[in-house]
Amino acid sequence: MIVLGIDLSGPRNHKDTVLTVFETKGKQLIFNKILSEMSDKKILNEVMVQSERDELVIGIDAPLSYEDGGGDRQSDKLLRKFIVSLGMKSGSIMTPTFNRMVYLTLRGIKLSREIESLNSIHPISFVEVHPGAVIGSRLLREEIDYVLNYKQNVAARRFISDWLYKQQLLDLPERIEEESHMIDSCAAALVLGIGRIIDLNQIGFTEQHHHCILTTFVVNYGK
Repeated sequence: MIVLGIDLSGPRNHKDTVLTVFETKGKQLIFNKILSEMSDKKILNEVMVQSERDELVIGIDAPLSYEDGGGDRQSDKLLRKFIVSLGMKSGSIMTPTFNRMVYLTLRGIKLSREIESLNSIHPISFVEVHPGAVIGSRLLREEIDYVLNYKQNVAARRFISDWLYKQQLLDLPERIEEESHMIDSCAAALVLGIGRIIDLNQIGFTEQHHHCILTTFVVNYGK
């Protein structure tokens, strides 16, 4: 199986949109390549190329749905509550229809629909993920400052890069430390490789909801 992690930015911001490709080997994710400055067309082309090789699973760091009438989805509220309990900031989880998020939400929904419509050789599925939450949920309490600061601080990114290696993301290039978008694209893939670790009932969320929380990130099922 092939795993893609996508850190999506707004429709006009191709520069900060990063896609990372991994191949699964047992419980390990083996780095294949990282692509920056990705337009929707480039993303869809890469998805098609990889789907010709094997089954493809994609983690997308962007809202892939919104609450009818606006405001938070139930999953947004629960995830925000969870990350605050870890020591992270509530503002890390933004409402999909919030002014600063709405164009990212539109791009995420559009891209997910286009992925669904692809006529691929092997199955393609996708999930909505929150890389910061999955990193923060697995760091020690005394290490939480790294996830709070990695977007601005290269030393924090270096720590998280080393941490990703310990999580069985192997052969990562040193250059992922250059910017947080590369870290986030790797973490978006990590989400898909570590499985379920939360009892959903303990946080008041059940499988019957349209959204569910797996491994402390929001997930919307694709195909």
